[in-house]
Amino acid sequence: MAASLHHRGTEKRTYVLDTNVLLHDPGALLVFHEHDLVIPITVIEEVDKFKRELTELGRAARTVSRQLDGMRATGKIREGVPLPGGGKLRVELGASGDVGELFAGAANTNDNVILQTAMKLHREVKNGTVIFVSRDVNMRIKADALGMLAEDYEHAHVDIDEAYTGVIEREVDAEVVSEMYNRGWMAEEGEGICPHQFVILKNAAQPSQTAMTRYDAKQKRLQLVGRYKEGVWGIFARNREQLFALDLLLDDNVPLVTLDGMAGTGKTLLAIACGLQRVADDKRYRRLVVARPIFPLGKDIGFLPGTLEEKLNPWMKPIFDNLDLLLGGEESREGGSGGRGNKSAPPNYQALIDQKIIEVEPLTYIRGRSLPRQYLVIDEAQNLTPHEVKTVITRAGEGTKVILTGDRYQIDNPYVDATSNGLSYVVERFRLSPMAGHVTLRKGERSPLAETAASLL
Repeated sequence: MAASLHHRGTEKRTYVLDTNVLLHDPGALLVFHEHDLVIPITVIEEVDKFKRELTELGRAARTVSRQLDGMRATGKIREGVPLPGGGKLRVELGASGDVGELFAGAANTNDNVILQTAMKLHREVKNGTVIFVSRDVNMRIKADALGMLAEDYEHAHVDIDEAYTGVIEREVDAEVVSEMYNRGWMAEEGEGICPHQFVILKNAAQPSQTAMTRYDAKQKRLQLVGRYKEGVWGIFARNREQLFALDLLLDDNVPLVTLDGMAGTGKTLLAIACGLQRVADDKRYRRLVVARPIFPLGKDIGFLPGTLEEKLNPWMKPIFDNLDLLLGGEESREGGSGGRGNKSAPPNYQALIDQKIIEVEPLTYIRGRSLPRQYLVIDEAQNLTPHEVKTVITRAGEGTKVILTGDRYQIDNPYVDATSNGLSYVVERFRLSPMAGHVTLRKGERSPLAETAASLL
């Protein structure tokens, strides 16, 4: 549902939408059910400014404009046109006078004109409730100070406190744990268990005795998770969540895997290691494609010189660091034995890139592509909007496996937050799908310092 509807009964309401709501979700016009929508004319003007941009904001602006234009066929948009849920939508021309009627010192800005329009409706509507909906914190604060009800746009938000982790624990008798190890599986109806969810069976009498299983919804049984004692490209699971991640990443029957966790938990390293295993060793996929959105941490350094590869290198460096670790590139170039290595030599992974076994690229150029039989790893997926993540996943062709990794608490994109980013959106929407699996990694393994910083800072 859109803006929260708690504690207000079932009376019909009028929602006034801010520009940022429409640019965040062009489908916002259709999710308010039986309630009325009002769009200030100033919002239309602001949307118009974005329509020529070749960005997600530009795409959203064009979509909103087309939707409103299509609605004109059903009536006069100034008087109100019907919405599918039973409500009406109209464009409000605004109030007479200047923004000085709002509060002392109010500037003549678009934000204040939008607030003025909402205030006009607030004073006029007697039999219903007018609610101003904005994703801008300061706009909600000003609206509340003016006596209006103000809410965030909560459609596609996820409650972090109840976020799906992909793992549950269950206390059982010792015989159940023994049976699981002896047979490798046991029947399970799966009530309250999501497909591919991991179930840790604990001996009620001796909690240290456990069996780690994954639920197979198709066969309705719990399957014992493998130990992967030989590792994957020199990487070994250091905790149970990493073991669960390996189990999903190496299973071709799970085409979509999401890995969430704080910095240093091994999300990207595990995903790339399993990708190399399935592409280079097992020949199960044609290519390992690793991509990430381009968002700087802190102030951007501006334009970068050089070829496309040279421009992208600073952005893709985190991925190259993981490839170096897996292939031992840094040690060989630094001269691990005696310091006789050639520092100018190309990295070990360069041969795999030249042979098109590995492809590292930004997400900027993925729209319109079709990627069949590829192992697609999307790093830093928490910086994607729900629409962007939909665009990425729908690129997957026949036989492609998609992995999304990220930390929903480290977001650099100013247009999403911990509850509305693409990673959280996919985890919540796919939790009941037999095509997807998820694990939240909790324990940092990068270094004791990194784990302590992630938890304390």
